[in-house]
Amino acid sequence: MSDATPLYPPITPYASGMLDTGDIHRIYWETSGTPDGIPVLFVHGGPGSGTSPTQRRFFDPARYRIVLFDQRGCGRSTPHGELADNTTPHLIADMEALRRELGIERWLVFGGSWGSTLALAYAESHSERCSGLVLRGIFLCRKSEIDWFLDGIRAFFPEAQRQLAEFIPESERGDLLAAYHRRLLDADPAIHQPAAHRWATFEASCSTLLPNPELIAAFGSDKTALSLSRIEAHYFVNNIFLPDNSLLAHVDRIRSIPAVIVQGRYDAVCPIVSADELARAWPEARYVIVPDAGHSAFEPGIARELVAACDQFAQTGAFD
Repeated sequence: MSDATPLYPPITPYASGMLDTGDIHRIYWETSGTPDGIPVLFVHGGPGSGTSPTQRRFFDPARYRIVLFDQRGCGRSTPHGELADNTTPHLIADMEALRRELGIERWLVFGGSWGSTLALAYAESHSERCSGLVLRGIFLCRKSEIDWFLDGIRAFFPEAQRQLAEFIPESERGDLLAAYHRRLLDADPAIHQPAAHRWATFEASCSTLLPNPELIAAFGSDKTALSLSRIEAHYFVNNIFLPDNSLLAHVDRIRSIPAVIVQGRYDAVCPIVSADELARAWPEARYVIVPDAGHSAFEPGIARELVAACDQFAQTGAFD
């Protein structure tokens, strides 16, 4: 590992493919690191952001078999931006199908932001398949959290939230989610693409403690902006296709799984109150608050804690 960064050096996959789901979706997956290493599944955020090569670098490639996949409708999965048959239960089923496809009995599941949501939902459905959980930037996807993201966040990012709101005619600003959802689902690129760009750059602008122009540019690219904003709005409008508060309500199903929760103190996208509630409901999990970080997994303090947790798990199978 380099002294300049907590992340491991860049690596390339040794295998990749497309998982046939049995419906219109085909799921991109890749494996890197050591074929006979500890299996770990990286669950990306959004929903709809897709994976990136840097995400392989949280894990020691000499110890881990690193699995990345693009969830339905994003990244290299096809069809891009597709919302049909795109629900949380579908994504959980995809993860199980991928596990079987790769011949993995159990794996460490690693997810941040929406990735923490989906990792929890998967673990609560298939606890016997999880050797451990690494969760970052906790998002339980309750209405209060969605309302904060689209409106309350102006307490910290008034300029960004104002740009998000003022894109919408004043008569529709009483329900920004519905207004954006209508535009993002419109078939006309002249309507959906500007809305996608505004939503995605808003999210990126609020995701780091200090400004990060590279992240804003990456989120603002046409392809990523469309899948991120369209799929997020789709999931938010539908309350992530799960009963209210189901993730907290079913924590008992995963108490025996070794787990660590890493949370930036100044995370404005997924405020610390959700991580605090999860940690209080799940005292067996190790809870790490990073005092000088916002939301992004790549903020130095958060990345350092995530790498350290994965290194410890590789050595001991726990996070104590």
